[in-house]
Amino acid sequence: MSYALQELLQDLLKAFGETFSMVGISITLALVAGIPLGLLLYVSDRGLFMENRFINVVGGLAINVIRSVPFVILLVLVLPLTQWLVGSTIGPGAAAVPLSIASIAFYARLVHASLCEVDRGVIEAATATGATPLQIICHVLLLESLPGLLRGFTVTAVSLIGYSAMAGIVGGGGVGDLAIRFGYYRYETKIMIATVVLLIILVQLIQSIGDVLARRANKS
Repeated sequence: MSYALQELLQDLLKAFGETFSMVGISITLALVAGIPLGLLLYVSDRGLFMENRFINVVGGLAINVIRSVPFVILLVLVLPLTQWLVGSTIGPGAAAVPLSIASIAFYARLVHASLCEVDRGVIEAATATGATPLQIICHVLLLESLPGLLRGFTVTAVSLIGYSAMAGIVGGGGVGDLAIRFGYYRYETKIMIATVVLLIILVQLIQSIGDVLARRANKS
């Protein structure tokens, strides 16, 4: 193996390692916080068992505001918060902060949309049998909406890969940083092409796995 090829592989491995770190943290927080937030928006809606107009409006507004801000601008807006939480504004750990904020809001809205597809008659039937709100959430809402939740999770993961590439522009590291530094500033086209090809393969892999899991959940 030539030195140039070995150096390229090392740069790619490092960049994708940083990307996996950013996306891993963000997608985990999207699951942990996005599902409860989406559930809260749904069950606090009009006519449901935890109806609360204030929570529904404020929660929906907060999610819409975050989703309305372009990610590059969000990166800059949360720099003080990033500095306070991580102690730095550069690197994968710092980039994970705005990525997590964006992913939580994005996935929460997809969770809410999936829950809205659940037949309310099923909820009313469960309520009539004496099921508690927690039982309805766990055994009705989450189970009935599972295929949609998995598809939404797949879309979120794919979107985060794109966001993480943008994070590289402001010192977040990862494949975006590699592509900008070598493929753009140094005109090393082979690195740009290698990065794009690997990203396409990664996205296709994630999408395929998500589709398979969603289809299995839909049959069960």
